[in-house]
Amino acid sequence: QQLLQANNLSVTTKKPKENEVKLVVMSPSDMVTALANGVIAGFIVAEPFNALAEAKGVGKILRFSADVWRDHACCLTMMHEQDVTERPEWTQKVVNALTESQVFCVNQPLEVAKTLARGNGYTPHSQEVLEKVLAPSEQQWAEYLARGAVKHPEWHTHGHQQRIGFQPYPFDSYMEKLVEFLQTTKLAGNNGFLAELNPTQVARELNAPQFVKKSLEQGDYLTVFGLQNGFERVEEIDV
Repeated sequence: QQLLQANNLSVTTKKPKENEVKLVVMSPSDMVTALANGVIAGFIVAEPFNALAEAKGVGKILRFSADVWRDHACCLTMMHEQDVTERPEWTQKVVNALTESQVFCVNQPLEVAKTLARGNGYTPHSQEVLEKVLAPSEQQWAEYLARGAVKHPEWHTHGHQQRIGFQPYPFDSYMEKLVEFLQTTKLAGNNGFLAELNPTQVARELNAPQFVKKSLEQGDYLTVFGLQNGFERVEEIDV
């Protein structure tokens, strides 16, 4: 919605007028087919559905969300508060396992694509599509740069181009900024409560970064994820 607003477009959930875009909530598995059939004009979704649309020749990348909001979070792990407070050792082991898997994804992207590919029971996607997501070629990235899908190549870390990232996420600043944006974002359903939220309080009450920090430090993974300078950061956003 930030991108749309920057281009003088507003969002509606009703029949769109001129300079309006209708927001439709749709299952990711239906998006590529809907785009191919002309039911929708575009979509925003996690990978690899974007790469699938590219591979089928029915769509092209207009912009990567991580090129608008640097290193933004996507998926997250939810834990019962009771487990966090009463079973901290168990919670720590869960976080350790997730952190170790992320290290593997960063270091072995082609092996990850092979493991997750169709036939192994994890995803229905081909290895070729997953490799385009996990290990994009220099030529592929040059094309994105040439047509403006990527405007901030300097944001990409770990020494290679990224269209998906894997990183433990101990940043309260992200949650604070997310709540600020949600308060001005058009959403479906009852969302009036968002206006009353205090972003700093939300981050403090919902985040439990101590487990991630301990996992990173004990595993000596700070360098792997570019966190040598610590766990504080300033959110960078550029539409």
